[in-house]
Amino acid sequence: MSENRNEIELKDLLINFKDYIIYLFTKKYYIISFTLLSVILGATYNINSDELYKAELKFVVDDKGSSGDLSSMSSIANDFGINIGSGKSSIFGQGNIIELLKSRGIIVSTLMQKAKINRKRNLLIEHYIKINNLNEDLDNNAISNKISFHDRRSLLHDSISGVIWKEIIEDNLIVEIENDNASIITLTYLSKNQEFARKFVVKLINEMSKMYIVHETAQANNTLNFLQDRADSVFTELVRKEKEFAKVKDINQRIIKASGRLKEFQLQRSVEVLNTMYLELTKNLELSKLTLLNQTPNINILDKPILPLESNKHSLIFISILCGLLGFILIVFYFLLSKLFNDSLDC
Repeated sequence: MSENRNEIELKDLLINFKDYIIYLFTKKYYIISFTLLSVILGATYNINSDELYKAELKFVVDDKGSSGDLSSMSSIANDFGINIGSGKSSIFGQGNIIELLKSRGIIVSTLMQKAKINRKRNLLIEHYIKINNLNEDLDNNAISNKISFHDRRSLLHDSISGVIWKEIIEDNLIVEIENDNASIITLTYLSKNQEFARKFVVKLINEMSKMYIVHETAQANNTLNFLQDRADSVFTELVRKEKEFAKVKDINQRIIKASGRLKEFQLQRSVEVLNTMYLELTKNLELSKLTLLNQTPNINILDKPILPLESNKHSLIFISILCGLLGFILIVFYFLLSKLFNDSLDC
């Protein structure tokens, strides 16, 4: 009895399947038309869409801290009341580095650098305007008159660079950390010109590195400059006192009484004090140089973009087949749902 029921259910299933096939066959012209339309739309979109090249650069920040030996030397310097800046600055973390790469100051400074693209050396911002046809796209008389960024910067220049900066960070620039466990940061830039894309990311990371290093070593640099100025001042005073001491000593050669040589004794003491001060300042100056060297972070570039760059555009045949297949699946699915709905209403 169970076998007969299974045979009946299988027979009904085959009949229903046959009905659906026949129904789809009656809609063959709609299916073919929609599939061809999908192929045409996909091909048209592929032809008219801009081809973008992806320049990808991976880097890691080697943020140096104070070593044990240098910390001990710094404590010795502190005994003399001098801070040589051994404390590590923490202005920029990974998240701040990402935001720094997207900041207007860094991007605009990068765009104001020169690079040779398409055999022509010019400012990157001038190349950007030409590559992206901003002379036609922006509704700005200054742009249409081909304003040059080689000229003196004005409010109009700042306005144009602001528009370009916003366009870059919103549409073309991606900065992300690969995963939570690794500190590798990936910088990706998309452009219509692969030469521009490659040179822009390289100059962008260099510009960010300079600002990052300046901020991270600010305290050590200030201390170094202070010690250098102080050492120069003490050395100048030491030389002056030594000359004065030698002159007074020559005058006092025939004087026997101590009261007559009082000036000589005073100058001798001043020379000895200045000499001691100069030696200590010189020692702390060298410690400060070591601290600065130790605190200077390195931006280690792991992978640079290499030409030819990867393009976001697939072949016309691949896109046509893919769109045609998707169109065919969608129209068949639509008719199957439509018949299933109508059959359920009839029941």
